[in-house]
This record gives sequence, structure tokens and C-alpha cells, in this order.
Amino acid sequence: MIVGVPKETYPGERRVALVPPVLPALAKLGVTVQIEAGAGESAGWTDAAYGDKGAQVGSRADVFRAADVLVQVRGHGANAAAGAADLPSMRAGQVVIGMLDPLGAPQAARDLAQTGVTSFALELLPRITRAQSMDVLSSMATVAGYKAVLLAAAHHARMFPMLMTAAGTVTPAHVFVIGAGVAGLQAIATARKLGAVVEAYDVRPAVKEQIQSLGGKFVELPLETQSAEGAGGYAKAQDEEFYRKQRELMARVVGQSDVVICTAAVPGKKSPVLVTADMVRTMPPGSVIVDLAAERGGNCELTRAEETVVEHGVTILGPTNLPATVPYHASQMYAKNVVTFLQHLVKEGKLQIDLGDEITRETLLTRDGDVAQPRIRELLGLAAPAQA
Repeated sequence: MIVGVPKETYPGERRVALVPPVLPALAKLGVTVQIEAGAGESAGWTDAAYGDKGAQVGSRADVFRAADVLVQVRGHGANAAAGAADLPSMRAGQVVIGMLDPLGAPQAARDLAQTGVTSFALELLPRITRAQSMDVLSSMATVAGYKAVLLAAAHHARMFPMLMTAAGTVTPAHVFVIGAGVAGLQAIATARKLGAVVEAYDVRPAVKEQIQSLGGKFVELPLETQSAEGAGGYAKAQDEEFYRKQRELMARVVGQSDVVICTAAVPGKKSPVLVTADMVRTMPPGSVIVDLAAERGGNCELTRAEETVVEHGVTILGPTNLPATVPYHASQMYAKNVVTFLQHLVKEGKLQIDLGDEITRETLLTRDGDVAQPRIRELLGLAAPAQA
């Protein structure tokens, strides 16, 4: 079996789907790797490093022609601008594995199905213990949460830690993290390491202990949250009345914060607006908001994706692909996730698709010229697949 790694074509994307240190694990599966020349360079991995681990280096056309399995960071769907250009190079029976954003761009699944490829969307991995080591969303959220705090520190008018100096005492910055998923928890940990006083809120009360274990203070809001957690531990979308009450109660905390890190996102849906323009107006001049939900509209009313906005003396950052700004370790983590997923699928050098397995069944997006994933079929208005 040949696994092909094309160079990423999404604008600004510096990650690569596989890195040289993981190739020996694939060799043990009977898998050889063919990679496009220069695919790993922006992440810090040379063609020679891949060659030293047994990979063949060739052109993009060579990779698409030879590969039984294509692995990508951003495949078609997660790469709307350039991903479609690769569709003519795919062939029936070929396998595509990567982030494909099927919940946000379901039409792309139909495009992939028309090529005849069997595709697996890694965003759809179930949140079960067996799948933790394959969970690309958690891996990339870890990077994003870390980098968000560094961005905030770089743009803020004051330092994060309390310092006792001959020139006087520097008081610590106050950081408020909205959303305590993987990105939020990493943001809490990073801000605390920099010396900030950290508060955090999540609609799921179960995360209170996790916030406190990292040195953060859990912000209690008197809201009904019994239905706030969905399958797999993800936050569920709430109605507008819930968000209105939430904004009213959260306004005081936002107004007293030097930095707000927004991470509240619901998979496949528009991000809830939690920080209004009026709330931004109450923040101290020189404050910073980093909105990690910018790609889906943002948690802050004033966020603009991929832009830096200054309103009422507050800097609002809307990055949409922070993991690509830390490409070496982001690629390392992503590659480990991909290899573990391949180890799950490949038996005796061949890909085995067992629909009785939850991981395989949930991530299988397209097969035999059709969209296979029930949730995506529903989004596309397609009938449920016939039962075998």
C-alpha cells in the first residue's frame, strides 16, 4: 500500500499531514510513503529527512497517481479555494483521509463522492476513549489555545505577570476565557504560566473542576444548563433567549478583563455571539480579544475573520488557522493522529473498512460514488442509506 502526502494548498497553511519520525510506524504496517517535493519544508521537515526514513519524493502528479491512500491536513471541503483543483486527479477506489469540514461544507462531500473516492473526515471522530489518540480536533485546539494567549500577550499594552521591581509593582493582567474545551483549557494553562489572573466560563458546569485544577477561577452564572452538553461532551447550541441572559450576566466579567479569549463553538453551526459591542466598550483601553470562533462568525460581535479590528481602544483579533502558525509541532501532533487512524484501518498491509466499528462508521464520508455519512446526507437533503 502506498500512502501519498501532497503539499497543502490552503492559503497560509504550513502544516504537513505526515512527518518523518512517524514513517517507521507505517512501514511496520506494510505501508510505503510517497510525498510531494517540498511538502514539509514550511513545517521544518526537508525532503532529505523524509528520504532518510524511506519515503519517495516526487511531483504532485506522481503522488496522486501512485497513492492508494491520500492523507491531507485540509482536503476538499476544508480547502474551499484550492481543494477542487485536486478532484480531477483523484480516481475511483482511492482513499482520502483528512480534515474535510463536512458539517460546514457538506456540498464538498458530494463533490468527493462523484470522483469515486472513499473518504474519511477526521473531524467526525467519535469522542470515545479508543479514538482519543486519533482526535485531530483536540490536537489542533491545543495548539490554538496556546497560541491565542501568546497573541494576546503580544498585542496587549501591559505585561501578564505580577512583578516587584525597583520602579514599582506591576500588577498582573486579568484574563477571561470563554469556553473550556480543549482550546480554552490550554489557554487557561498558558495564561497562568505567564502569570495572569485567570477566570473562565463554560456553559457545561462539569468543567468547573478542570478549570480550577489549572489555577483558573470558574465564573458562576445562574443559568439553566442541564441540556447544555451534547453527545461526546461537545456544547450544544442554545436558543437566543439563553444567550441573551448569558450576555447580560457575563458583561461584568468582560468589562473587568484585560484579555478575553473566546473559544465557544458548536460543530457545524454559526458561533454564538457572547461578547457584544457594548461589552467591548466597557473594557479597559489597550485590552485585547482573541476570538478563536472567528471562522464561524465569531463569539464577539465585532470580530472579522482574519482581521485585526480596533474598537473603543480594544484590539480584536480574528485568527482562523492558528495551528498553521506553529507548523512543526502542529504537524507532529496531526501526523501522530493520522498514523493511529491508519493503524486502526490497515490490517496485513490492506485497508479494512469494518462498518461495525464506531470509529470507522462515523468517519466514513463517501464510498462507492455516494455520500455515506448519515448526518451529512441529512444536511444535503438525501434519503437515509438503505439498510444492509
